[in-house]
Amino acid sequence: MNQRVNDGTDVDLRFADLAERGRQYDARGSVADFDACVAEYARLAREVNRDCVGLYDLKYGPANAERLDIFPTVLRSTPAPVFVFIHGGYWRSQAKEDAPIMVKPFVQAGVAVCTLEYTLLPEATLPEVVRQVRNAVAWLYTHGAQYGVDPNRIYVAGSSAGAHLAAMAAAQGWTASYGLPDDVVKGLAALSGLYELAPLCDVAPNEWLQLHADQTPRVSPMHHLPRTGLPAVLAVGGLETDGFKNQTDAYDAACRAAGVSVNRLHVPQCNHFNLLCEWADADSELTRATLAMILEP
Repeated sequence: MNQRVNDGTDVDLRFADLAERGRQYDARGSVADFDACVAEYARLAREVNRDCVGLYDLKYGPANAERLDIFPTVLRSTPAPVFVFIHGGYWRSQAKEDAPIMVKPFVQAGVAVCTLEYTLLPEATLPEVVRQVRNAVAWLYTHGAQYGVDPNRIYVAGSSAGAHLAAMAAAQGWTASYGLPDDVVKGLAALSGLYELAPLCDVAPNEWLQLHADQTPRVSPMHHLPRTGLPAVLAVGGLETDGFKNQTDAYDAACRAAGVSVNRLHVPQCNHFNLLCEWADADSELTRATLAMILEP
């Protein structure tokens, strides 16, 4: 499977054989210090819980996992724009409790942060998880004002599998069934995402995805692009595999062709996991670009 990018070249999403494809989409296997990266998430999250105001485990749906945390701004006027972060973990691991690592620089800049939990695979199907995330956006639009959130300034974001889910929330075509405006999502920030899922059907992640190739267009952001004019910040680490780099290249090209306003960042020093930590640094290019998207539309 090749996808054409803006310069006319093809991006390979399937690679030469299944063994190579499996290696290209093995995020954990691409780093030597995975445990250290996860420990850093936990350390930064503990600092946030200690130092920042948080509203925890607000229910946005009936499933046990349909919970979210809101970290409001406290020194600036409300309602505030909200950065909705969806954690990764290949849809089957991690949790929102280790996700709010960007809270300090964002709330200090006047942007509230919301971290989402969702039912992990294989307990839920991927279409159900997509529905849950969209339901969380609808809940914030309806109920967020009482928690200091401006329902007219919702921005969705995620890393890895969370970037996939954020892109599905930023897609066109689902809001009418919730009674929401077409532009309920005002922008997208996505790191190291998986945007075309067909190549995963023959490698290890399909053990929990449990998808047939003909089902993947329903849940692949490449087939559900954002509306024309939506601002999007896209990034992938320079130390990541070609699998994740090519996925971002393909989605970037498709979004630009659809009129999405893409700001593509290059972060050569980062791998698949420590790229997320760039949002914990107020001075990083990723943080500055994301806050500019939100605060200077």
